[in-house]
Amino acid sequence: LDSYDDHVFIILHFPPLASRRVILKVSQLAIFIGDDFLVTIHQGDLKPLVDMVNVCKENLDVERKKRLMGKSTAYLLHEIIDVVVDDLLHTSRRIDGELVDIEDSVFDENKSAARKISLLRREIATLKRLVNPLKRIVLETAKSIQRFSKTAEELTLYFDDVIDHIDKVLETLEESREIMEIYKDTDFMLSSEKSNQILAILTIIFTLAIPATVVGTFYGMNINLPGGIETGNLEIFGSYSTLIIIFLASAIPALVMLVYFRKLGWVGNW
Repeated sequence: LDSYDDHVFIILHFPPLASRRVILKVSQLAIFIGDDFLVTIHQGDLKPLVDMVNVCKENLDVERKKRLMGKSTAYLLHEIIDVVVDDLLHTSRRIDGELVDIEDSVFDENKSAARKISLLRREIATLKRLVNPLKRIVLETAKSIQRFSKTAEELTLYFDDVIDHIDKVLETLEESREIMEIYKDTDFMLSSEKSNQILAILTIIFTLAIPATVVGTFYGMNINLPGGIETGNLEIFGSYSTLIIIFLASAIPALVMLVYFRKLGWVGNW
């Protein structure tokens, strides 16, 4: 904000639209205000301001046009700042709605919430970076443009209402940030628990396969073992003695370990 003898120059920053899913850039609003003129320079992506300009240029809403143009430039500047701050309120409410969706994703095992959490955290951080200095600039603006208004006390009341809206936005963003941190920690905890469960299952499968591996190694040696291909009294199960003995020697230790693991509670939910 720069104040001169006959005019004041102000630069404000806002997110482009309340309906954007993710804030990727910042829209700059430059304002020149004097006793009988008010000039705004922006990129055209602040829809509430564009709508207000259209009302003033055309007869879409005669009553509103009369109210905007029938008072001082200071009052008109208040109306401009008020509509873009209200747009910030809509954005903060949209973030609240997205928090509900993220909560559902966090506790849904079939959905991944990490990317949604990261994007919304970035959006909240961007909004806070925009809104934090906005309150100070609006307060300084209200003091600097009182000379352009015939009713300075009434103008102060108008800007107090804008400050209340900014405080509401900051409060909502801070609450959203705290809730987002909780969801982030919860998602990390649930993801870690799911990974641990997967590792536990894989470890148990590998452990149960150890007896079969050991027994199969012995029967792969070039020596005579019970139930082998050699003939004799050891073929107690006929021609399938080798297969049956390997199966029993592998299955019995695996079943014993499975019972033991279940007793320890390692495979209670598996």
